[in-house]
Amino acid sequence: MEFTSAVLSIFRKHLHLDQISYASKISSGGKYLSLTITFIAQSKEQLNEIYEDLNGHELVVMTL
Repeated sequence: MEFTSAVLSIFRKHLHLDQISYASKISSGGKYLSLTITFIAQSKEQLNEIYEDLNGHELVVMTL
């Protein structure tokens, strides 16, 4: 839950929560949690800022 809250707080910095939808899935071994977040970026700059914030967070292992 801490991971989901951390990621959503990053998105709240850039978008309103009503502008995103998300789904989560736990890995088969139960070690990892993946989030799929769907949103429409307003600009390439906004998208880059979101990726930068996500990649800079200690709980985020990978972004795609």
